[in-house]
Amino acid sequence: MQRDTIRTAARDPGLLILASLAAGPRHGYAMVEDIARFGGARLGPGTLYGAIARLEEAGLIEALDAVDRRRPYRLTAEGTRVLETEIDALELVVATVRNRLAEAMR
Repeated sequence: MQRDTIRTAARDPGLLILASLAAGPRHGYAMVEDIARFGGARLGPGTLYGAIARLEEAGLIEALDAVDRRRPYRLTAEGTRVLETEIDALELVVATVRNRLAEAMR
């Protein structure tokens, strides 16, 4: 199986968008570029704006006033809380897997 075909939590569009917005408000294209840099994934427009709509509906992000036809988004307090919870969960998974791999190598 190729690595690119594996869907991981670290490549979940919603999580990537929340992570991008943790650095401050961004519009869609800026999120795509940021996510490509830190996450190694390039979200297409349908994936990006579908995830943005779901995150906004869930109250995790909010749209700001448009600037030059670009609409920036920012994390809400709830979005920050959810992102912190997801980070904790990912760290637990990573620690568990690292321990299991170390055990298997013995």
